[in-house]
Amino acid sequence: MAPCWVMPSSALKAGGRTSTFCKSFRRFLSTTHSQRGKRAVTLLPDYLADARAVVKYSASAPDGALQLGVAENQMLEDLLVPALTKFSSSKRFAADCIYYQPTHGRYELREAFCKYLQRLLNLSTDLDREALIMGAGCNAVLENLCITLAAPGEGVLIPTPYYAAFEFDLVARAGLSIIPVNTFDESGVDICGDYIPREAYYPTKSSLNKSLAVARQEGQSPRILLLSHPNNPLGICYPSNIIQDCIDWCRENQIHLVSDEIYAGSVYRSNDFQSTLKLVGPGNLGPYIHFVYALSKDFALSGLRIGACYSENSEIRLGLHKLNDLCQISSQTQTLVETMVSDITKGVFWTSSFLKENTSRIQFRSDAIQALLSEFDIPFLHADSGLFLWIDLSRYLSNLKSDEVAGDLDSMQRRERELYLELMNKWGLLFTPGLSMRHEKPGFFRCVFTAATDREYEVALDRLRKFAEANN
Repeated sequence: MAPCWVMPSSALKAGGRTSTFCKSFRRFLSTTHSQRGKRAVTLLPDYLADARAVVKYSASAPDGALQLGVAENQMLEDLLVPALTKFSSSKRFAADCIYYQPTHGRYELREAFCKYLQRLLNLSTDLDREALIMGAGCNAVLENLCITLAAPGEGVLIPTPYYAAFEFDLVARAGLSIIPVNTFDESGVDICGDYIPREAYYPTKSSLNKSLAVARQEGQSPRILLLSHPNNPLGICYPSNIIQDCIDWCRENQIHLVSDEIYAGSVYRSNDFQSTLKLVGPGNLGPYIHFVYALSKDFALSGLRIGACYSENSEIRLGLHKLNDLCQISSQTQTLVETMVSDITKGVFWTSSFLKENTSRIQFRSDAIQALLSEFDIPFLHADSGLFLWIDLSRYLSNLKSDEVAGDLDSMQRRERELYLELMNKWGLLFTPGLSMRHEKPGFFRCVFTAATDREYEVALDRLRKFAEANN
């Protein structure tokens, strides 16, 4: 029997003409979604439609495009699958796991995760497990945190360029307003040769004050400064003095600082990384400093959906617990992760040995693509963390048309999109375009060099070399 909402074919036509019933039904179908739901789709970057439509590389499609725009690490299955199999079978299923769980996470998981974060971030003071909320992924706990800190329409300051999905994560349901903090032009630093100075991207008190003043002049009320540290898409850590300046600035202006440190365990070249929790110290965060993290990047476990939020602001704690009721982690996954972060093999925590091997593999990939770009004097930001490289391909942009003005957003988007499509369709390379991440200049791209198997990465480097040879 057909579902009740399916019209019988006899109702579709009457005397060769569409019936009144059919017309009414079609009007009904066109209004079965809300404007809010419709708007959520518009928040997604335009380039995603192109990326989804193109044929991807595979054994059956060797000329397909290589997806190097999704921040995943595909180099670790050989380590993860056996380890997770062992962890999942090493513990009996507890009877209490079949019932409702504490909304902010099982006690045992929060205790174990606090100890893991203390090791990862080199903290000398214990974290408060009651200040830790475990939820289904970093985007879930970040959204919940920002909902408790700001009202719909209030602003979130984010230094550019930034992870494009922030505009979905913080706008679709939370209804917040994203306020880009431009640093590139504000810094006054120039690109020399193949070197992009990282200072060009540091959020300074000057750039923060300018963005705050402009936002207030336009009637916006900034309530949050969101930092990605280590930074996505730049692949660098901010120096501790820059983080400290941001902490001081936020406290002076009574603006919440949210430090997204989801790549804290993927620092492979720098000794400069200092977590915000390390600089401030557990117990000293006060009401304005907050931290989010997840296992999706450092451990390539995006499918497990393990996110963490740490805040010592007691006024928002109950709100965070209740909001997290909508995005709890399953009890079975919680016990698996508890076992994983607590496991000690031959006197060494499994997490420590895993991260050491992971960062070694990341650095090998990073060194390979940086060497290739240097060979052709293509500017890039010298990366030290994360899964990606920030590349300046602006020399390959098409010329301005006679009626276009340099710096005009429409012309910048046209020229960058043309280059993006050429890289994808002609050279089989799918990168993330910089303007989708609100970069101030066109022609910059993020390459996720871990989003491929070893064989696929070899193909990607070969294609990039051929692109450079053909255009230099």
